[in-house]
Amino acid sequence: MGSTSDILEKIVQHKRAMLPLRKGLMPTAVLERYPYFERKCLPLSDGLLSASRTGIIAEFKRKSPSKGVLNADADPVQVAKAYEANGASAVSVLTDDHFFGGSADDLMSVREAVSLPLLRKDFVIDEYQLLEAKAWGADIVLLIAACLTPAEVRSLSLSARTLGMQVLLELHAEEEIGHVCEHTELIGINNRDLRTFEVDVDRSLRMAGRLPADSVKVAESGIHSAEQVHRFRDNGFHGFLMGEQFMKAEDPGEAFREFVSTL
Repeated sequence: MGSTSDILEKIVQHKRAMLPLRKGLMPTAVLERYPYFERKCLPLSDGLLSASRTGIIAEFKRKSPSKGVLNADADPVQVAKAYEANGASAVSVLTDDHFFGGSADDLMSVREAVSLPLLRKDFVIDEYQLLEAKAWGADIVLLIAACLTPAEVRSLSLSARTLGMQVLLELHAEEEIGHVCEHTELIGINNRDLRTFEVDVDRSLRMAGRLPADSVKVAESGIHSAEQVHRFRDNGFHGFLMGEQFMKAEDPGEAFREFVSTL
């Protein structure tokens, strides 16, 4: 297993190689005829700022390059329904097949089952993937600063907004703060250092202090206790993207319910 930066590069290379094939199999004109394409998106910011929800973006993820298989047998609809019933503010669904075992079908089946905002969690490098996300029922798309230039973030986030979707911009390092623009009001900070795999909450809190005051801040990775959630909240974070904490359990929905009970 290489470093995370190596894995990230490998994933992006695979995306670039597959895009022409995907565009050929599913032209833009076909995506635009999907029933969800005309649907009005739900703003993630509302769910994160709502006092009646937990602020948790609960994730459905079968596996990852760094952790291997987390839960091969979990059903996305059952898990997402349990997330919704127990106070999740949104659901994140991995749609990458090759590295994470996800699919468009996972996202669309969850869209059918729950009324929460949905995040398409993937490695978006092309506007075509925004059209896919919209067609599949996503409300929010993830943009990872480590995969994109500031100009690409600006262009993709503007395109997402034109489609009615919000963007969650994920930052890993302080030098990526320059990727923030007027279309990226939702900003995630990954607590895990991509070079060492170490979780450093203090680094994340320092970074958060340098973000625009009106941004909606989301803490990502390495969150496994109510104390951590409260500490992030006390430091201006509104959202918490959590997946492995629940997906590694035999029953992810029950694991989520038990975690929420500790809040």
